[in-house]
Amino acid sequence: MRKHESYKELIWILAKTDFKLRYHGSALGYIWAILKPLLMFAILNFVFSSIFNPRGTGEEYYSLQLLVGIMMFTFFSEGTTAGMNSLISKSQLVTKIYVPRWTIILASTINAALIFLMNLIVIIFFFAWKGFLPSLESILMFIVSVFLIYVLILTFSLFTAPLYVKFRDLSMIWEVIVTALFYASPIIYPLQMLPEYIQKVLLINPMAFIIHFTKESLIKNHFADLHQNLIFVILIGIAFVLSVFSYRKMAPKIAEEM
Repeated sequence: MRKHESYKELIWILAKTDFKLRYHGSALGYIWAILKPLLMFAILNFVFSSIFNPRGTGEEYYSLQLLVGIMMFTFFSEGTTAGMNSLISKSQLVTKIYVPRWTIILASTINAALIFLMNLIVIIFFFAWKGFLPSLESILMFIVSVFLIYVLILTFSLFTAPLYVKFRDLSMIWEVIVTALFYASPIIYPLQMLPEYIQKVLLINPMAFIIHFTKESLIKNHFADLHQNLIFVILIGIAFVLSVFSYRKMAPKIAEEM
């Protein structure tokens, strides 16, 4: 029991340290955690609000849908990147002191979650400003969706963090893939505007599935079918289990390859 408690304390200390160091020395400090995705939202909303407007496409509250999509994808993007880089960024800790490697990975993903919680304040503010109150069911679905994104982040991190120690090109490859995933997710556009066969292809992307149905539930109170959600959750669960096995296989060689 004490061992588990010490692990929890270690993970929390690492997460808080990462959070503080990330904005240390910048003039605006922690405000950047909110400002970065907010600026992106402002630019995209200015460009696309006149295109995807309620009268033209039937997409009411486009700005709210855009904001939710950006915040959720930013959580995924920054979380996966931080998780993949976690062992390299803590290389001295890995090579000089015995610390369970998974605690470092987990701490980096928790740090990303802390940043998302700050961004959640912005989402709540904008919904209140627009005078829009989602249903209780859609709010609960939003919480579930955020949890699933975190599981995706942790799954990706457990698989790629040990690989990145050996293959440094992964960072560049993932940067390109994340950009592609952003435009392959219905963030700046409604999924319904695309042909049905393209919709089915895009929904293979887990972030597209999560973002689309989160927007649909929050704004329109429309939810994915139960069997769709079950299949999606089962697939994420299988991927997570495989990532744990993959991590355990690669973990013993991390310090040697660092």
